[in-house]
Amino acid sequence: MLLLSIESSCDDSAIALTEIDSRKLILHKKISQEIEHARYGGVVPELASRLHAVDLPKLLESALPWFKEITAVAVTNEPGLAVTLNEGVMMAKAFATFQKVPLIPVHHLKGHIYSLFIEKPTRLPMLVILISGGHTMVLRVLGLQEMEVLATSMDDSVGESYDKVAKMMGLGYPGGPIVEALAREGDPDRFELPVPLRNSPLIAFSLSGLKNAVRLTVEKLGGPDKMSEQDRRDLAAAFQKALITHLIQKIRKILARESIPDVALVGGASANLAIREAFDSLCREYGKRLHTAPLEFCADNAAMIGRYGLDALAEGLTCSPEEITVSANRKLQPGMKL
Repeated sequence: MLLLSIESSCDDSAIALTEIDSRKLILHKKISQEIEHARYGGVVPELASRLHAVDLPKLLESALPWFKEITAVAVTNEPGLAVTLNEGVMMAKAFATFQKVPLIPVHHLKGHIYSLFIEKPTRLPMLVILISGGHTMVLRVLGLQEMEVLATSMDDSVGESYDKVAKMMGLGYPGGPIVEALAREGDPDRFELPVPLRNSPLIAFSLSGLKNAVRLTVEKLGGPDKMSEQDRRDLAAAFQKALITHLIQKIRKILARESIPDVALVGGASANLAIREAFDSLCREYGKRLHTAPLEFCADNAAMIGRYGLDALAEGLTCSPEEITVSANRKLQPGMKL
């Protein structure tokens, strides 16, 4: 018996097949839209939706040999871009109706948490640091339906900040890997950038001020066209240093008060090796174990949606095609349940 999973929350079309009993990943395919969106410097929702409409059927065709073995379908239905979520949900509803199998709606952020458990047993409780293109938050995860937000961003997410900084410096999209690569070759002490909320007791994240400081520095250097390669490397390193310092300062306060020994770092931006190294050091300081997903499963993918779907299916969290709905982004605040 197999679980089909579908992901289309933003700019990646993906499907996966997972064995329900063994958790073995049978098929995992993904089509990225990065090239198409790069010319605009970011994701264009309507373009993303049209590309999903073309790419998802192609991906589903690759699962054709296993159709008769599929006994359930998991699909991302929130949060994300409504126009792209709809593409995946419509496919899932059509498949479930035709094959007469149950549907499992999956919260995208819960999928990122379950990227830790692809082809592995579930290991909870955990404190989860989720950093991605659209979200920056810390959660206390006790179980499948027990996930509480402890801290979140007041403005830009980590991934969004990398993209915007890359754009300011005249670099490509997506900005995360480009800025990270430049930062490895730069001097982080050449430019003095502010660490957000350094003197505030507030346990929250804010990157808009740091992003603005980068913009002002670019202007002082004469704009992106006048910057040398060394300017870009040094500014990237300074930005990344300030960002990581900010994250560590705030999350340190959470680790100090929480007794859960296992900590996880998930989401697309968790693929950044400098961020991983900083959190590994922080966790060792507090005697906690850091868990990360394999690099291939940090960014949006259908395997993580399927892995959450397995536990949801075991607990009977299914619905009919008529019952599933799409929800776009809603602002999460500390104390709220995921």
